[in-house]
Amino acid sequence: LHNSQKYIQEKLGCEDTKPMKFVFHGGSGSSVEDIQYAIEAGVIKMNIDTDTQWAYWDGVREYEAKYHDYLQAQIGNPEGDDKPNQKYYDIVCRL
Repeated sequence: LHNSQKYIQEKLGCEDTKPMKFVFHGGSGSSVEDIQYAIEAGVIKMNIDTDTQWAYWDGVREYEAKYHDYLQAQIGNPEGDDKPNQKYYDIVCRL
């Protein structure tokens, strides 16, 4: 990337040392060092969709595993056959 910036700068004849604005496609799973290198070379946007999807899925997976027996029906769980389960599947976020 650094060589590309230098090449483009020379071809354009400009003073800007980073004339090209790069996008880092497939940034998910990249090391901190790779990300720092990319930023230093002129990357202004990084795609991290896979990491975002995994973080969401992992949270849902953990929640389902923890409350599995409460997520099988609207009524009835390990606490009793007549116990409601709404608070486990109809989650309200309160700040």
